[in-house]
Amino acid sequence: MLDVATARARILENLLPCGQETVALSAACGRILAQDVHARRANPPVCVSAMDGYAVRAADTRPGAVLQIIDEAPAGRPSARTVAAGECIRLFTGSQIPAGADAIIIQENTQRAGQQITLTQAATAGQFIRRQGQDFAQGAVLLSAGSRLGPRDIGLAAAGGLVWLPVFRRPRVGILATGDEILLPGDTAPPDGIFNSASFMLAALLGQNGADSIVLPVARDNATSLSNAFAHTRDLDMLITIGGASVGAYDLVRPTLEKAGLVQNFWKIAMRPGKPLMSGTLHGMPVLGLPGNPVAALVCSLVFVLPALHKLMGIAVADTMQTQSALLGADVPENDQRQDFLRATLQTTQEGQLVATPFGPQDSAQLNILSKSQALIIRPPHDPAQKAGTACQIMPLP
Repeated sequence: MLDVATARARILENLLPCGQETVALSAACGRILAQDVHARRANPPVCVSAMDGYAVRAADTRPGAVLQIIDEAPAGRPSARTVAAGECIRLFTGSQIPAGADAIIIQENTQRAGQQITLTQAATAGQFIRRQGQDFAQGAVLLSAGSRLGPRDIGLAAAGGLVWLPVFRRPRVGILATGDEILLPGDTAPPDGIFNSASFMLAALLGQNGADSIVLPVARDNATSLSNAFAHTRDLDMLITIGGASVGAYDLVRPTLEKAGLVQNFWKIAMRPGKPLMSGTLHGMPVLGLPGNPVAALVCSLVFVLPALHKLMGIAVADTMQTQSALLGADVPENDQRQDFLRATLQTTQEGQLVATPFGPQDSAQLNILSKSQALIIRPPHDPAQKAGTACQIMPLP
């Protein structure tokens, strides 16, 4: 059996981002930028006032000085006049700085009488002026390729005059649950029927992370049903199967995929939950076969599927799993040869220390415990028994 780190590396090593597409600025939030984008013009595009006040020559300003108001220029309506000695122009926040002026006197530092103002303070050159390109220059790189675009990025792109953005296409990920006992939620269930929780849980996880998730019809435990299902996956960027990949007489996913052309990367890993994980490619499409138990399917998705999805999306993926430190909130027994992922709750002590307390039951079919968990405690293979208060590594749950 492969160790988790090797399995993860082998899944990721040959994955490439999906193709690019261009989307409207209004539809780009959450997408991954495929190319650097440059400002179409500077911001601000001209020198503008940062405050309401008067455009003046700094050399004319001193307490008690009287200046003649020769014009008024609201934002968007620049003045054609030139400020000469002893003159000023009334401006507002965002107004273009008129020729001849090199400072702004804010209105609070003046006393106005008709078309004249008396200054109560002097001004320095450049005071309260936003210089052309102060935020960014024309042609500057505003956003770099590989960035996940958020609301602030959309605002920046809009300020740079961009209407369309080049992004990586959302990966189309098919999710195929298998098993004669699997039913859609809401179906009339026989006594031994199981509602298909794993497919919808994974679709939510992958959709939350930027994929177009497609829950495929359940495939039954026979070669014909599985073959028919695999024949309708050619337009996908990745296929996730759930169940049917272990060693039982009705675990037919792997042999049926092999007949359809699967090139197997590996099968089985030293991990709990998740031992029967399968990886390969079907006509160039990445395929990951997850265990049928829903908890195991989710843990494998966090450890393997999400990094694979991120690579398909054009996001840089770290070589190792991203974890953080905590303290154990309870004793744990000696571990065996498999890397263990224990569901746990999180608490923070008064000193700010994170404490992860594992649940007693760790059965991989217990979704109620998974829903109450906030993290997975990661235990190395052959880890000796540990006492509460010992340092550990955790993976927060989304």
